[in-house]
Amino acid sequence: MPDILATPYTLLDPAALKGWLHDQEEIALFDIREHGQYGEGHPFYAVPLPYSRLELDIGRLAPNPSARIVLADDGDGVAPRAAQALAALGYTRLFVLDGGVPGWHAAGYALFAGVNVPSKTFGELAEHHYGTPRVSAAELAAMQAGEQAPVVLDGRPVAEFRKMNIPGAICCPNGELAYRLRDLVPDPATPIVINCAGRTRSIIGAQTLINFGVPNPVYALENGTQGWYLNDFRLEHGGTRRYPDNAAPRGLDAGRAAAQAMAQRFSVPRIDVAEARAWLDDRSRTTFLCDVRTPEEYAAGSIPGAQNTPGGQLIQATDQYVGVRRARLVLIDADGVRATVAASWLRQMGHDAVVLEGGLEAALGGRLAAPAGPQAPARPLRRVDAPALAADLAGQQWLALDVRASMAYRAGHVPGSRWSIRPVFARDLAGVPRDTPLVLIGDEGQPGLAGLAAGELAVLGYRDVRLLAGGVDAWQAAGNTLATGDEANSLPDARCIDFLFFVHDRHDGNKEAARRYLAWETNLIGQLDAQELATFRFA
Repeated sequence: MPDILATPYTLLDPAALKGWLHDQEEIALFDIREHGQYGEGHPFYAVPLPYSRLELDIGRLAPNPSARIVLADDGDGVAPRAAQALAALGYTRLFVLDGGVPGWHAAGYALFAGVNVPSKTFGELAEHHYGTPRVSAAELAAMQAGEQAPVVLDGRPVAEFRKMNIPGAICCPNGELAYRLRDLVPDPATPIVINCAGRTRSIIGAQTLINFGVPNPVYALENGTQGWYLNDFRLEHGGTRRYPDNAAPRGLDAGRAAAQAMAQRFSVPRIDVAEARAWLDDRSRTTFLCDVRTPEEYAAGSIPGAQNTPGGQLIQATDQYVGVRRARLVLIDADGVRATVAASWLRQMGHDAVVLEGGLEAALGGRLAAPAGPQAPARPLRRVDAPALAADLAGQQWLALDVRASMAYRAGHVPGSRWSIRPVFARDLAGVPRDTPLVLIGDEGQPGLAGLAAGELAVLGYRDVRLLAGGVDAWQAAGNTLATGDEANSLPDARCIDFLFFVHDRHDGNKEAARRYLAWETNLIGQLDAQELATFRFA
């Protein structure tokens, strides 16, 4: 038996985990496999937290070190290493799923492909529950050519809108729809069509306006931009039409009144700053401060410890912001509208979401702050410049290890460098002597990833680990070329565990991939068992 004092985790069998997922206590189920592995199939409630960036994201996703945390790997022994790392950060209730995700599946429990599965499943259920009105791509095209053309509002963030949009559409992320509607659609008789890339945000955006009580005819575009393209209609690219950034949009008083009615209908609680502070001080529970305003507003000033969770995205991709089930979510806005709208949906999704009375102004006045979650200290690395690396690679003295995303490596890498990432170092470096000098080639925009990689290599016994200063940009600036084309593509798909190939090209002209994606989305409900279905509580 292992020495329990040296083992900071407890093995947990799949049946016990299934029970825990449906009890009343907080729980975080983290799938620590890489993005591609996670997207191919994972438990319904599993939150993605790749081992390659574990310590960078754990404090944000699980800020309370006493939370009950279960780690699931691929049955390959990575989860125990992750548990050791989290224990070093102060996490005290750590469990490892026995057999990992394969063990969960072998025990008879379903695996769900794709990402943001609970949110997307909720969107499908919401359409069924509310009977959200929708129009097909052909119907929208006919409406646009008619006498009373609709205003098409795209509920995705600006960056997604720029990739592709329906001609004439205006970008207004779902979290801003109710707040800014009258700036975009002044006439209450004008039809409104909400779209996204697929289904969820189209449905939730349209139903948001209906629940908000707007008199306009409101519809969701069936299957979004993918449905539009599948019907052979043209998409625009690089669109710039978007909502205005004014702090006091038209009809704000009416919007606040509608938000109050929405809060009553969906039983959205409000708490004051004193109660929020008491929640944050209670270390027996996990409380998230969620600033649901736009990224631009958040960047201009927010609450210490608050996470920017733009309202529409918080609903669309809840597991990217909140890693602990049954935690408390305190939503903050500056207008009395957006937080209530987001909370109305989150509560139907089964989350304990409340609105902070007085919003940002009250929080600042009361000096509200959330304690920072545990963070790994930055690991300083010796740096090597590009000319030195080129010289030593020519003499075969150093081994260059590219720890960027696999697709970045395929696009172009330092000739002779190997690709690998943290969870597979032991496998990929088998046979490489421990006294071999290693030079990491990382993403300059994410320096923490290289530090975690270096720490893992140190545990494996590599004593001389350095970092290429400036990354591949510096390599090219020094007059060196990158390996591209066939040489760069030599990394096989099976090794690219950080990339999700699942219908990845559905927006790039692959109509069959788009059809498979939409079929996947509409079939999510049929995969749920009774306990998972009971998570959602519609008003």
